[in-house]
Amino acid sequence: MKLIYAIVNNEDSHNVSIALTKAGYFATKLSSSGGFLKAGNNTFLICSEDSQVGDIIEIIKSCSSQRSQFIPAINTEVAGQVGGSFPIEVTVGGATIFVTDIERFEKV
Repeated sequence: MKLIYAIVNNEDSHNVSIALTKAGYFATKLSSSGGFLKAGNNTFLICSEDSQVGDIIEIIKSCSSQRSQFIPAINTEVAGQVGGSFPIEVTVGGATIFVTDIERFEKV
């Protein structure tokens, strides 16, 4: 058995949840936040048979897309002069997936 941790952007998590349910997989969804942008995420915990891991990852990939987003930059100061700020383009979205072995799983 495997335990899949999938950290998914908030914008994609609803589609991931629906696709997993339609495919017959059960997941526990936890709210989480990222470190760099402090953006909202959802972490899915999915226990599955070894043979199902590839299918689950493909479902998550198909529902999670990376996209560009502009964030405000912090004003910079060079040689005592304050420079203007301009937005910085960053890539957000997609999913980060961890797969670990699990000795025992019980649903009670």
